[in-house]
Amino acid sequence: MKLSIVTINRNNAEGLRKTIESVVAQTLDDFEYIVIDGASTDGSVDVIRQYEDRISYWVSEPDKGIYNAMNKGIARAKGEYLLFLNSGDYLVDKNVLVNVVAYELKDDIVYGEQNCIKNNVVHKGVYIEPQYLTFLTYLSATLPHQSTFIKRELFDQIGLYNEKNKIVSDWEWFAVALFRYNVSLIHIKEVIACYDLNGISNDKEMENLHQKEKNDCLYRNFPRLMKDVEVYNRLYNKYYNIPKVIRAFYNRLHGGKEK
Repeated sequence: MKLSIVTINRNNAEGLRKTIESVVAQTLDDFEYIVIDGASTDGSVDVIRQYEDRISYWVSEPDKGIYNAMNKGIARAKGEYLLFLNSGDYLVDKNVLVNVVAYELKDDIVYGEQNCIKNNVVHKGVYIEPQYLTFLTYLSATLPHQSTFIKRELFDQIGLYNEKNKIVSDWEWFAVALFRYNVSLIHIKEVIACYDLNGISNDKEMENLHQKEKNDCLYRNFPRLMKDVEVYNRLYNKYYNIPKVIRAFYNRLHGGKEK
């Protein structure tokens, strides 16, 4: 078995149905599907039961948050690669998994493209190629976990998701994997999933917590690099404090347009 798909859910029956339907419709036969529900009370369990003959394992019980639920999925997964497709997100068509397996996956992390959905409008996302993914570029970027296949064995080597965070533990895990463990990475030209931008990590009220958790992650994992990051941030802020006319002139010199 090459792939394990893990879906976590809590009280999102409508989104869960969309996710499950996209997975069970796949033309690939050899994969497992795991659903971890956080003791939902909105009918989510009824949705799961409608499809349980196509689900390898599911449970509905209280959990300690998003990353505790994802870690439960990891513990149950038997595939060589894991994909986390949470409720509300869905695979773009029925041939996604067949197309991914055709790449004969070998690298530690394999990521594709994803479409983003906001207020029922689909926006195409394009992600940076591995050769340009540096520590500094990653500070304001990430890998799209809904479209990223991770070798199962990496969680034994690196560890599970940090359950103390509420919204950035996948970002932290990728940062450690990429810049401490130097895992191999490949980008494939396939649109894998549609990502629901109405989730917690895109909640405006959570922006301050999001930034605080990111900073805590960086100082915890890369303390010797953070002095350089502080200098970078000061220069970045200084550049954007330059009067608008000078900034526009700078942009024209470099072939860009004023923003």
